[in-house]
This record gives sequence, structure tokens and C-alpha cells, in this order.
Amino acid sequence: MDKHRSELEALGAKVLAASADSEEHGDEFAKLVGFPVAYGVTREDADNLGAWWGEQRNNIQPAEFLLSRNGTVLHSLYASGPVGRMAPDELVRLLTRMVEMEKK
Repeated sequence: MDKHRSELEALGAKVLAASADSEEHGDEFAKLVGFPVAYGVTREDADNLGAWWGEQRNNIQPAEFLLSRNGTVLHSLYASGPVGRMAPDELVRLLTRMVEMEKK
């Protein structure tokens, strides 16, 4: 993520995360990735976010949302396990394309 941080910032993007982990683990992860991480996500929170709750492990499953400035969901990505997340370079390409389209 560090490699793409300046590109995302130049595009006006802000990265946030939410996790079912404890405050301690959330803080550790936030330091590792360098962006804010909410912790203690509950099933009700997952429902409010529109994310899937995994019954087997009893926690929130990976979900990514690209929001407009007014909060409209522009893109979403859901996974039922550890595979299927958007890579930072893909996000930069997507946002760059969206900015280019907005100029037309």
C-alpha cells in the first residue's frame, strides 16, 4: 500500500478499514498498513455495512466498497475467504479511469 499511497492521495482517495479484531489487534494492523482501522465489528455492524457475516468462523468476511464523496457506493467487492481483495494498483487504475471519465 505504501507504494501507492501518494497516487491514491493525489486522486483524493481515503482508505479506511473495519475489523472484528480487538482494539489491540486493530491498532497493530493500522500501524502496519498506515490507514485507520475500526475494530470490534459485530454482526449488526456487518449487516449495516452490507457485508457478509461468515457463520463458520463467526466474523465479517472481506468486503470492499468504493464510495463517492457523498457516500454512494460506486463499486463493491465481496469474498468468502482470504482471496479476492482489490490490489492497490488496481484501485489506482480504477480511480484514474473514473477521474478521466468525469472530465469528459
